[in-house]
Amino acid sequence: MLGSRLQDVVDELAERIGRSVAVNDPRVRILCASRHFGDEDRVRVRAVLQRDAGSAAAGHILAQGVDRWTEPGVIPPREDLGMRARLCAPIRWRHQLLGLLVVIDPDGSLSPAGVHAVREATRALAPLMYGDFTARDTERVAREEAVRQLLSPSATVREAGRDALARGGRLPSARWAGVTVARVVGDPPADRAGAVEVALRTGLERVAGDRALRTEFCLDGPLGLLLTCSDRPVPQERLRARAAVLLEQVRSVLNGSAECVAGIGETVEGGAEQAWMSCEQATGAARAAATRPGGDGVVHWAELGALAPLSLIPPDRLTPALLPAPLRALLARDPSGRLVDTLTAYLDHGGSAPRTAHALHLHRTSLYYRLQRIAELTGLDLADGDNRLTLHLGLRLHALMRPAGRG
Repeated sequence: MLGSRLQDVVDELAERIGRSVAVNDPRVRILCASRHFGDEDRVRVRAVLQRDAGSAAAGHILAQGVDRWTEPGVIPPREDLGMRARLCAPIRWRHQLLGLLVVIDPDGSLSPAGVHAVREATRALAPLMYGDFTARDTERVAREEAVRQLLSPSATVREAGRDALARGGRLPSARWAGVTVARVVGDPPADRAGAVEVALRTGLERVAGDRALRTEFCLDGPLGLLLTCSDRPVPQERLRARAAVLLEQVRSVLNGSAECVAGIGETVEGGAEQAWMSCEQATGAARAAATRPGGDGVVHWAELGALAPLSLIPPDRLTPALLPAPLRALLARDPSGRLVDTLTAYLDHGGSAPRTAHALHLHRTSLYYRLQRIAELTGLDLADGDNRLTLHLGLRLHALMRPAGRG
């Protein structure tokens, strides 16, 4: 058995160097660990007991760029996590990262002979882990591709995905289905680009561990798609709570290198075969969430109201050509964005001057001056409902363009 063979190598190394040793997968989930030598810390104890070091600890390790290491390196301590310094050695087979061999070394006293022993152990572990990695990765890739196909807007593609999941016995059978989409926005530094996939998988796997709901997930570039099936509609509050957990995990692993938001689609009747509609909605809601500063980063499709269809415009079609000419004129003459922000607040508050002034912490006289200036620059009477609708739609489109441009 693979597990026993890994354990033998780990135990032998631990006894040889007199240190606690563990092997993690590339997402920093513990696979096996040696006995302790009095050097264990809170993170190691948690990892052994819960099979999970915690997203903050995983994020700290990944932030060192370990996915690109070819030689052992030092993971600095994190006192706030109760985490001592570690020597971390990548386990690779033909350049493929299979795992991380981690030795607790709080004072950097591991001898050169000990570091050499760690290198030897990684060479022994690599061929043992490669076969298992290949089998698991092939199965994962096939399953995720089938889920992506099932959630496609193309009926032909959906049929292929449905058949593939049915053959593998993984097609969820339930009356209701809904999709949550996690979206990483912003570009992480080049040395952390690989962390996006790790972060999304960490979050999706955490949420999918809730056995009370039938769940499948897949990645689609910077998107994580979570399909939830149930015999009755899942309350929106529960879906939001799951999305919040998902974002917490992703953000923790990304450790500030990028942001993550989530969109929730409606729960649709018809089960997994109709889930593509919820996926389209969730993707749009996630894009809208990226345009909203503050808040918890979670947006439900229903919250977008009449403006929801704008979020479904393909990103490559979001160009200034879609903006109304009066709004383009305002944008060109308002480099500070003050008038645009004022107009946005005014329209978001239904054209109510008192509520707009309060929201902007602005004297009403100053607000009226700005509104007059906006009317002059756009050539539109803001008392006209059609004019307000034109500008409001244009502002929503403009907001969608900004995150699309960043990533």
